[in-house]
Amino acid sequence: MNKFQLLVVDDEWNMRNLLRIYLTKNGFAVTEARNGHEALSLVEQQDFDLIILDIMMPDMEGWEVCKKIRETKQIPILMLTARTDTKDKVYGLNIGADDYLVKPFEPEELIARVFALLRRANISEMTNRQEKKISFGELMIDPAGRQVWVNDQPIDFTPKEFDVLHLLAKNPGHVFSREKLLQQIWGDDYFGDERTVDTHVKNIREKVRKAGLSYVPIQTVWGVGYKFKGPDEQR
Repeated sequence: MNKFQLLVVDDEWNMRNLLRIYLTKNGFAVTEARNGHEALSLVEQQDFDLIILDIMMPDMEGWEVCKKIRETKQIPILMLTARTDTKDKVYGLNIGADDYLVKPFEPEELIARVFALLRRANISEMTNRQEKKISFGELMIDPAGRQVWVNDQPIDFTPKEFDVLHLLAKNPGHVFSREKLLQQIWGDDYFGDERTVDTHVKNIREKVRKAGLSYVPIQTVWGVGYKFKGPDEQR
C-alpha cells in the first residue's frame, strides 16, 4: 500500500524534525521545506496528499504560501502557528486553509487532524466523481471537476467553499443548521466553531455576486442556518 505523501513547511529545523518523527512513526512519507519558496517549488514538482504549513516564516509567510498553492491546487492544508488570535484562524480559513493547529500541540492531536483531513479529502473526491453537474440558471456546479461557473465563466473557490455550495445546491430547499454543515463538511472531529460556516457562506455569496449571478443562491434561515434557492424560487 502506498504511503500518504506529506509536505512539512517550517523554517525551524527542530520543528521540522519533530514533525517528521511524529508523522513517519504513523506511516506517512514526509518531505521537508525550509521556507515558502522551497515549498512552492516542491508543490509544482510532485504530488502531495497534505501540507503542514507554518505561518511565521521569513521572506514569505505561510499565509502567502497558502494563497499561492490555492491558485492551482486543492491539497488539504493544515496551518501551524504560535498565535491564538481567532482573527488569524478565520483569515487562514478564508484564504483556503483546511484546519489550524496552535503550537505547542500534542502529537496525538496533530496525527488525529492529519488523518481527519485525509479522510475527508478522499471521501469527498470519491463522492464527487460519481455525481453529475448541477445547473440553476446561470450557475453551474461540476462535482467531478470541483468547478463552479457563472454565465460560463469559472469562479475560484477554496475547497471548503466549494463543498458548502455543492452540499446546499444538491439539496435545494433543505435547511441545514450551522452545526450540521460543520459536521458534514468539516467532520465530527473538527475543532472550530460555527462562525466558520458564516464566513464561508459570506465568501461564496460575494464571489458569485461579483461574477454577475442575478440571484442570491444561499439564503439565511434566521435562528437555524442556511438553504439553497434557485432562480425560480427567488422572491
